[in-house]
Amino acid sequence: MTYAFLPKQPPIIISYIRVGKLLYYSLLLFILEAWFYWIKLKAAYLESSLPFMIFWLACFLFAFVHIFLVAMDGWSRFQNYKRAKDQFYMHGFNKRIANTYIGSKCQRNAAIVAAEELGIDEKVKVYYATKGVKWHHFVPYYMVKNPLFFFSDKFWSRSFLEKNYKAKFDYNNLQLASASELQLQP
Repeated sequence: MTYAFLPKQPPIIISYIRVGKLLYYSLLLFILEAWFYWIKLKAAYLESSLPFMIFWLACFLFAFVHIFLVAMDGWSRFQNYKRAKDQFYMHGFNKRIANTYIGSKCQRNAAIVAAEELGIDEKVKVYYATKGVKWHHFVPYYMVKNPLFFFSDKFWSRSFLEKNYKAKFDYNNLQLASASELQLQP
């Protein structure tokens, strides 16, 4: 299914930010947290307090590693967005496509942003609601089902190491072409 009319397409950087909006809020928090822990670690080092040095080092490393994990997660969700947008563009709204991205809040957001840019976001949102997805479902469903998810290859590949996806269509040019076609029609 191709679209006779595409809504105005945002610049790719805007799409990137909208897809990972929640992730980038947490990225900012982890940066601030790491900075705070670094200050505490330096103070403990200057006081030669080994127990506090170990505690603040653990806190700092936790926050610092999460900076990179969140950045990688944002990049992976952008790959989901590009794939979902191509799939929705080629096939229209399809439950199987929407199900591919139902697993986590960030994946659903990627699919919804892609669908919104094609003008079918309400169908996707209604479908997710009929599947029992609520606005507060932040924790990915696979984490609830499998507490040992951290040791799964699928977790690492789907969360942080999503392969680069090259979009099949240039949506800005398609949108301009569809807009000019509508102007030419009497």
